[in-house]
Amino acid sequence: QAALVESGGGLVQAGDSLRLSCVASGRTFGSVMGWFRQAPGKEREFVATISWSGRTFSYADSVKGRFTVSKSNAKDTMFLQMNNLKPEDAAIYYCAAKLTDGTSANAREYNYWGQGTQVTVTS
Repeated sequence: QAALVESGGGLVQAGDSLRLSCVASGRTFGSVMGWFRQAPGKEREFVATISWSGRTFSYADSVKGRFTVSKSNAKDTMFLQMNNLKPEDAAIYYCAAKLTDGTSANAREYNYWGQGTQVTVTS
């Protein structure tokens, strides 16, 4: 069965860094993957996406230059390196997998979701 498990969230000060991981099982990893986040009272928003090969990726404008998405197919893991964190980055971060071809920023196009990992950023 396909499954996604995120880890690496935590409580940090503004300007600190965190590295999130998403481990995929089954056939889930053999697909387009992405990171999304949702803050309390807000809708889920796109953060980053990456192709199966890792050669194609894109970011939300709000995180460009600060976040880096990558993956290790050998380890069935996707990463999100988050540098210079800001209070507005605080949210639950979700890993997602899309079974159709093509990277996408649209959450509704993703078929599988992890349970999320909490990122809290204090000023």
